[in-house]
Amino acid sequence: MEDLVIARRVAEEDIENIAKLAADAEAFDKHKALGDHAWLDLVHGGRKGVYGFTARRRRSAQLLGYAQISTGNQTWALELVVHPLARNAETGIARALLDRSIDEIAHQGGGHVHVWLPHCNTEIIESLNNAGFAQGRRLIQMRRSLPLEDELTNAAIETRPFRVGIDEMAWLRVNNLAFSNHPEQGGWNLETLSKRQAESWFDPSGFLLHFHGDRLVAFCWTKIHSESEPTLGEIYVIGVDPEFAGKGLGRKMCIAGLNLLASLSVPIAMLYVDSDNHNAIAMYEHLGFRADHFDTAYVKDVAPVS
Repeated sequence: MEDLVIARRVAEEDIENIAKLAADAEAFDKHKALGDHAWLDLVHGGRKGVYGFTARRRRSAQLLGYAQISTGNQTWALELVVHPLARNAETGIARALLDRSIDEIAHQGGGHVHVWLPHCNTEIIESLNNAGFAQGRRLIQMRRSLPLEDELTNAAIETRPFRVGIDEMAWLRVNNLAFSNHPEQGGWNLETLSKRQAESWFDPSGFLLHFHGDRLVAFCWTKIHSESEPTLGEIYVIGVDPEFAGKGLGRKMCIAGLNLLASLSVPIAMLYVDSDNHNAIAMYEHLGFRADHFDTAYVKDVAPVS
């Protein structure tokens, strides 16, 4: 522990080292080390309320760990990456990064904190438990093969692709209404959306919108993971204006998105859903999705420094 240096990320050249660390972790875990929100904050930087901390040994350039905290929709997100060869409890890397992150959150006014942990990593779970975190939300990643069965393709709904430079504000209105209490998807602004539009995976033709007259009321945003083997097509976000809830629009938009992915010869579809969202899970199971694995959020309330 005495040879471990925890430092605030201060230089843009740190991004390359953090990306290398994340790649090593992903290769070992077979899962993304940083979520989309955290990755965009890392690469673009500059957003208020985002702080990063690196862990390395003295006199060594190799990163052994990275933690990033960011303010969201009335909550704090904390992402933690530890190199696969440095995850044993004796290194103290996970705990040191957690302590530094919690201290920063306390000095920024405190609040509710969640840490997403993909799959099961016993060493990091132990560090989270020792730092006072408890198990909170669970996300299920669900998958199904494509194309859809014939009996599922008859729920036609009229859609058109997202038009960049035209549909942003209308979409933000529906998204923020649909996810008003969601810690990651709620409270988006034009900057949040623009960062995703700037990503290499963004394709407006895979971002389907449904209108009632001239009013946008539902959407299905898809994302293709071309780096996966086999290729995965994600139902990235589905949203329905609350005034139009209960009309089956979510199911129809999901089918539209799945049909679009199938038309692009994507063999497997995937999505994430909260494990306590029983209505959504039932709908997805009816559409042929089955659970692939769970991601778990560990949570803690941090008091402000008085």
